[in-house]
Amino acid sequence: MFRFLMAMFMIVSTLATPAFAADGDRRAFFIKQFKLENGTVLPEARVMYATYGTLNAARDNAILLPSHYMADSHGYEWLIGPGKALDPAKYFLVATELFGNGKSSSPSNTPAPFDGPRFPVTSIRDNVDAVHRLLGEALGVHHLRAIIGFSMGGEQAFQWAVTYPAFMDRIVVTSATAKTWPHGIVRLESQIIAIQSDPVFNGGDYKEPPRKGLQTFGAIWAGWLFSQGWWREELWRPGSPPGSTFRTVFDGLYKDFIPGADANDLILQMRTWEGHDIGTTPGFGGDVKKALASIKVPVLYMPSATDLYFPVDDARFEAGFIPHVTLLPIPSLWGHTAGAASNPADAKFLNDHIGAFVRP
Repeated sequence: MFRFLMAMFMIVSTLATPAFAADGDRRAFFIKQFKLENGTVLPEARVMYATYGTLNAARDNAILLPSHYMADSHGYEWLIGPGKALDPAKYFLVATELFGNGKSSSPSNTPAPFDGPRFPVTSIRDNVDAVHRLLGEALGVHHLRAIIGFSMGGEQAFQWAVTYPAFMDRIVVTSATAKTWPHGIVRLESQIIAIQSDPVFNGGDYKEPPRKGLQTFGAIWAGWLFSQGWWREELWRPGSPPGSTFRTVFDGLYKDFIPGADANDLILQMRTWEGHDIGTTPGFGGDVKKALASIKVPVLYMPSATDLYFPVDDARFEAGFIPHVTLLPIPSLWGHTAGAASNPADAKFLNDHIGAFVRP
């Protein structure tokens, strides 16, 4: 059931069928002696990425698509293709993968001394800095037409606009905020505690997956993923297998929420998520308002009207401090997933507005 739902919602890109970039097109960029902002030095950091289209002679058609929670480089294919917002015939698209997704450097794939629970917590700024190096050193991209980010990808887009204010012409943020506000931390901490409470977890040195903890994690996540109206209106019904019920849908969500995901990887990315705050960027003294006011480029800010992760009220608050912002809530009952085109109406809304915003 989970695999069916996620194929429909298109929010967990590891389960989606690639439309343009085959797995063989995904590449790795390596950085030796990569220093994190917490002072830890990774002997070798790996950033996975994929590209769509071709960089033009003027090198002015590049768009960055930074990944969201536990996603891979296929996570934005709802935006990519002829007739969609991002046509690879026009743009050079770079889709990158966050540390901790199990493919870029992660607790699950890093040797000692940074294996498993010993892997350091990476920040959104660490991810941005690594991708900045990828773009310049591997791809020869020193300026971007746009950065478009959903969820944790939106957190990265905001951070780019603060850390590298002249590197892009504009940013688009869907279902995300520039800071993880306290209510979001409560959610993330509850999910981390759920995983860690399984005795099998063993402080992160587990010999087998902590399945009970992972199921509890999934049950908590399911309660936040969609809006109350989505459940009330039974919007899971269209396209569901015959005979589906509320119970089968819920069971499918929580019993195997992200199939095959490593528990330490899940926790690492939640720590990255909950620690994000553009106000703590060096030079801003923890002042998120000052950091927001420093953004020089136009911002298309598209919160989901019913997002429980990144509530629209938080987006409205932040938008009040951004100089050149268009705040355009997505009118949807699909909660957080609306920002990743989880249904045809939201897909059209996103493609129409994002396409117009990035078009030269």
